[in-house]
Amino acid sequence: MSDKQNRDHDEQDFREIEIKPKEVDPQKRDDDSDYEEVCYVCRRPESRTGKLINMPGGLHICSDCMQKAFDSFEKSGLQYSDLMRMTSLPPGLQFQDPSQMQVPRKQKIRRKKDEAPGFDLKTIPHPHEIKARLDEYVVGQERAKKAISVAVYNHYKRVAADPSDGVEIEKSNLLMIGPTGSGKTYLVKTLARLLDVPLAIADATSLTEAGYIGDDIESVVSKLLAAADNDVEKAERGIVFIDEIDKIAKKKNTNTRDVSGESVQQELLKLLEGSTVEVPVGGSSKNMMVPMATVNTNHILFICGGAFPDLEDIIRERINRKSTIGFQSELRLGKDEGENLLSQVTMDDLRQFGMIPEFLGRLPVVVTLETLTENYLVRILTEPKNAIVKQYQKLLRMDEVDLQFEPEALEQIARLALEKKTGARALRAIIESFMLDIMYEIPKDHNIGSVTITADYINKKGGPLIGFRGMSVM
Repeated sequence: MSDKQNRDHDEQDFREIEIKPKEVDPQKRDDDSDYEEVCYVCRRPESRTGKLINMPGGLHICSDCMQKAFDSFEKSGLQYSDLMRMTSLPPGLQFQDPSQMQVPRKQKIRRKKDEAPGFDLKTIPHPHEIKARLDEYVVGQERAKKAISVAVYNHYKRVAADPSDGVEIEKSNLLMIGPTGSGKTYLVKTLARLLDVPLAIADATSLTEAGYIGDDIESVVSKLLAAADNDVEKAERGIVFIDEIDKIAKKKNTNTRDVSGESVQQELLKLLEGSTVEVPVGGSSKNMMVPMATVNTNHILFICGGAFPDLEDIIRERINRKSTIGFQSELRLGKDEGENLLSQVTMDDLRQFGMIPEFLGRLPVVVTLETLTENYLVRILTEPKNAIVKQYQKLLRMDEVDLQFEPEALEQIARLALEKKTGARALRAIIESFMLDIMYEIPKDHNIGSVTITADYINKKGGPLIGFRGMSVM
């Protein structure tokens, strides 16, 4: 038999490999039946490559990759008969155990069902219902809560709308601007608990231009896909919150390449407007050994938030530039006047801060959060369902001790928090500092029945009032 006939015979043996359906363990049928296999070489799912070839050790390879392997053998001069006769490897070389190369289930792509249920607008609460639930956890910020409620409701009306009449509703992505500790991230986290839709919270500080160390832009959608349990159809109706968006502003007075500033804004344009992107499933895009999924961001609502430091100085400078003489004159703002200058922000102010016009044009809804005052901080301590005071009361209640705060003590805590200029984040740090000794000493004495925090204790001029079981407070 000639070499050509021998090669054709071996190639026929390889291509006549019987493709058997994958046997599913009955105990794992419920867990794995909703996921489709991925080609081990090109990482494409079975729905895109066609039937996969089952290999020893649970590996699966598509016909395209198998053909490329055959072609590479021919180009290298090897014959299939030589490969079949290889029973041992040279010293120092060994194949990886195939059983150790299986794709974890969390990195598999959820199988698309033929009869996927359509999106039902009735499952999404109305704007007033969303705001009412937000009021239970977030104090103040009435306009921000109203804007988020309307934006979320209108977004899902857009998803459910019928475009056959020629009217297509455009996306209304949201930009939240507020000082640190004003509740931007807490608003979105609370919203995630209220809605039965996947929500991902990403941080813009780790995003870099493609090809540099850091997270690629597609990692934002990859987190949403993970929150949707790798269900592409469910992820395409989700919400993405990009925090610290002000950190990707254009860098000023720099001679180096801006790989984490303006370039990131430019790459985010396609996601915000709506496009089809390839995202890694269950891993970072830097790792090439993960499957890829195609996600359409057209129906994904993007909410961006940032503190935008020094933006108030830009607004104050713009206002003070106006004429102060004549009939059209306006009073100049003093340094300490106008606590909520952010409410007067314009697109020109944001462009001067470092945001490019194309990026701002894809965030048509701009919401500003108010600076927290002393009254707001006192209400944050006690009113929300998850208030800080209620958390510490629950901790001491587990030791059968009743914890109370005098109104003057709450006001003093709010004043100390204002001095730190970190918003509501300072409240827990302050309470933790003077509650440390109390939580340490109370478990020692089982006769303690109540503790009352006084203003003198906060001011370090006295101690808390201790009440023993069956006795009055001392």
